[in-house]
Amino acid sequence: MKVARAPAELERRPRAVALGTFDGVHLGHRRVLEVTRAGAPELEPTVVTFWPHPRIVLGNEVGLLTTLDRRLELLADAGIEEALVVEFTSELAQMQPEEFAEELLRPLGTEVVVAGTDFRFGHGRRGDLDVLEQLGFGVRPVELVPGVSSTAIRALLRDGGVESAARLLGRPAEVEGTVVSGDARGGTLGYPTANLGVEPALLVPAYGIYAGWAEWHRAAISIGTNPHYGGHERRVEAFLLDFEGDLYGKRLIVQLWRRLRDERAFASEEELVAQIRCDVEATEAAEPPV
Repeated sequence: MKVARAPAELERRPRAVALGTFDGVHLGHRRVLEVTRAGAPELEPTVVTFWPHPRIVLGNEVGLLTTLDRRLELLADAGIEEALVVEFTSELAQMQPEEFAEELLRPLGTEVVVAGTDFRFGHGRRGDLDVLEQLGFGVRPVELVPGVSSTAIRALLRDGGVESAARLLGRPAEVEGTVVSGDARGGTLGYPTANLGVEPALLVPAYGIYAGWAEWHRAAISIGTNPHYGGHERRVEAFLLDFEGDLYGKRLIVQLWRRLRDERAFASEEELVAQIRCDVEATEAAEPPV
């Protein structure tokens, strides 16, 4: 995918533009992308998206479902070959819709704009597809998928509902991070783990033990504070089954297929190891949620 940070970095050509934040690239977003790609063959399907998340810039607390890099990967997987990432600032939020259209959409060669029916932009949220139509663009409003929203997915993940979240995402829920050094306790117990350094803005699901997938291997994942060892700092650790190799410094995307149990302290390390063995067996039997 070609990614631009300014309209001038993309060749001006007739385009169908999907407009939105696309955090999570869930089923509702995918419907917008499908409509964008299904337009006239002479129109280049393109995404115009925003970073940082607009709600964060406007002072709200938002646990992001994806990093920008992951969002762009998912957009590419959905068949989008070119994207404009617009830096969202308080000044952009105050921009009049007409100015937004002339500075960001018209220079791309935008002929058709596709967005969800609830999409709003610009000063006082005055901009919508009706305004863009009045400005001479073709518009394709896309009806929302009932019950599907980034907000609903965040709520499910905060409760550990990774299987329900997957049904709204159309794919397994994920945690992404860079593998960093940890306490190395897993190795001494016979279950070495990859410890993820997760960007602070990303939402991490509820504490607990999960079955999932990472780096083409099934993975037993612990999210929490390691209460057996009296920990206080949140950790995201993945034990990759049948894996040999060094993951330190590597970007790792961990899929969460099923929540197995709460985290807890044990009476002894022997009891802890026995429970880990059960978690690994459950991970071996787990199936992807979608």
